[in-house]
Amino acid sequence: QLQVVESGGGLVQPGGSLRLSCAVSGLTLDYYVIGWFRQAPGKEREGVSCVSSVEGSTYYADSVKGRFTISRDNAKSTVYLQMSSLEPEDTAVYYCAAAGGVPYIPVQDMCVMYELYFASWGQGTQVTVSS
Repeated sequence: QLQVVESGGGLVQPGGSLRLSCAVSGLTLDYYVIGWFRQAPGKEREGVSCVSSVEGSTYYADSVKGRFTISRDNAKSTVYLQMSSLEPEDTAVYYCAAAGGVPYIPVQDMCVMYELYFASWGQGTQVTVSS
């Protein structure tokens, strides 16, 4: 069974950096997507960044492009989200999620339109950017 466990997050000043980790277990499929989503108070959950098993294809939301980097450590079965140049607008609860055993869909579409395919979700970790 596909499971994810998040770690990281916390309070950081504007311009600072944080790294979120997502430990994934139960991945035995050829095609899967691991994604980071976030939800700020009063806003809908949005896809921040996703990585696909297909050549490690990645997607970034425009709001984080150039500041966030998603990466995989296959040996550790862990996906990271390195967040730099953080802004107060990045304040949210961040969730890691995994989608496996689904039809092939480009990683951008998975992250933006097919959230329903992400069957396994972490508990969420709070990221607060404030001075």
